[in-house]
Parts: sequence; structure tokens; C-alpha cells
Amino acid sequence: MGVNDVQDTAAARASQARSDRRDRARRPRRNEGLGRLIVMVYAVFALSATARSLFQILDHFGRAPAAYLLSAFAALVYIVATLSLARSGDRAWRIALVAVLIELVGVLGVGLATVLHPELFADATVWSRFGAGYGWVPLVLPVVGLAWLLAHRPSPDPARKDPARAALD
Repeated sequence: MGVNDVQDTAAARASQARSDRRDRARRPRRNEGLGRLIVMVYAVFALSATARSLFQILDHFGRAPAAYLLSAFAALVYIVATLSLARSGDRAWRIALVAVLIELVGVLGVGLATVLHPELFADATVWSRFGAGYGWVPLVLPVVGLAWLLAHRPSPDPARKDPARAALD
């Protein structure tokens, strides 16, 4: 491999990197447009679930400790989802995906449990009866969140290629 070949390869890689940066800059961000609305709805649920769970735990915890701790857990999930959806980047995307999946499993599991065995919960949580007390938004929100996340999946970064593959280039 001659000097000219090395220079050509370096120039091609630099050109590709510039092109990739331009493509990423043109692509709408996950937290803009409809994404911003999704983040705002998550923020409302983070605040309301946190306030509700704190009030329940501080005021009458002995009445339904499992339900109130579950409300606090739901609040934590909403907080993590809100913060990670509001941020850009691969790591934030992965954290948001996990949080929204936990939310979906939680609302389906708690919803099913409260419909089939309402006696298990002495008081309602944000996820009780699939979020019926909140207009079923807790059931719809993770589905919308997952669809949005999957539609805005981060593209692979060519700079972080597999080292073995990079050696072959």
C-alpha cells in the first residue's frame, strides 16, 4: 500500500465522517416536535405520580403500603423516562427504552392484577385498572413512547466500529 493509497483512504474516511455529521444534524431529534409533547406528558405524570405517592406514604401509609410503594415506583419510572426522553444520545435512548418497557410491563401487570384480584390493592395506584383513573393515559403512553423511541433509534456511529472490522478496512 503506497503513500497515495493511504492518503486516499484517509481523505475518504474524513469525507464520510463529514457526511455522517451532516446527516445526523439534518435528522430531527427525538426530543423535538411530537417528541417534546411526549416528554411533557411524561413530566406531568412524573410530577403527579410523585406528589400522589408522597402524600399517600406520608399521610396514610399503613392503609395500603404495597399500593403506595407501587405508586412511588411508578413515579420513579416516570421520572427516569422523562429525563432520558428529554436527552439526546445513545445512552439516553437505551435508558428511555428500558424505562418505557418497565412502565408498559407495570401498567399491564398491575392493571391485570387489579381487575382480576382487586382485593390485593387496598387503594388505587396510577397503574390500577390499566390507568382508568387517569383516562387510560398510563396504558397508551408507553405504547406511544415505544413507537416513538423505535422510530428514532440512534444510527450506528461509524467511529465506534468493531476493532476487528476496522483492522480489515
